[in-house]
Parts: sequence; C-alpha cells; structure tokens
Amino acid sequence: MMNISTMTGLEIMQAFAAGHFPAPSITKTIPMQMSSIELNRVVFIATANETHLNPMGGVHGGFAATVLDSVTGCATHTALGAGEGYGTIELSVKMCRPIPKHKALIAEGRVINKSRSLVISEGDIKDEEGNLYAHATATCMIIQPKV
Repeated sequence: MMNISTMTGLEIMQAFAAGHFPAPSITKTIPMQMSSIELNRVVFIATANETHLNPMGGVHGGFAATVLDSVTGCATHTALGAGEGYGTIELSVKMCRPIPKHKALIAEGRVINKSRSLVISEGDIKDEEGNLYAHATATCMIIQPKV
C-alpha cells in the first residue's frame, strides 16, 4: 500500500496515471484522462459531450475552465515536496474559440515559477492541429504539512 503522505507531488501524479489510485471524480463529470506526467508539466486529453452544453447548445465555458484548472493544478502538484498540498487562489481563463463536442482536445499545464509559498502555472487547450481553444494562468498557494 502506498503512503501518500511520504510521496512527492510528482510521485502522487504518476501513481494516479498508473492507476494505483482511483481517478478523481471530476474526471467523470468532465471527461479527461492523463496522457503525460513529468516534473512541472502534465498533458490531459479532454472531450466535451452533450452533458456540458449551455442554454444556446454550445459547450459551456465552465468545461474549459475546469479542464484548465485541472491541468494547471496538476502541473503545480508535480512540483510539490512530500506532504505538501496546494490550493488555487487565482485562475484567469481566456476563451479563444468554441470548444467542440465529441472532439478529443489536448490540455497541457506547465509550471512557470515556484517560490516557497506560491506556484504560477499556465495551461492551454488545443486540437491536434495546434489550434488554440482556451488559455489560462493560475496561481496556487503551497500548503505545508502540519507537524
């Protein structure tokens, strides 16, 4: 049995990707799967469907915002030490074009700066041709383990 309290953030994310921990429940609400996990970077595949529509019949902006919160947060998680946690304190999302239904999109998150108390990351959602659908920056506060 893995002891999550002694694992680094990267080790935890790698364990999720390997199926050693159950997938977070948000991945049922917003279909996304981890594709790549490395220090300071994650890649997910996300696909919107009929359960993500707004009153006009388009994919709700919350789909992109949630995916971007996930990849920026998970990228942040890879940079954490054993026992550390994080919380998103700011997320800024720019929508560039409508998210299509039933099209697998590539969502990437990258850490761009880490200090003792904050991590700044960015993320984007693109298609296989490199077209940008949404971009985000995030600031996460590092939560130190209780002693």
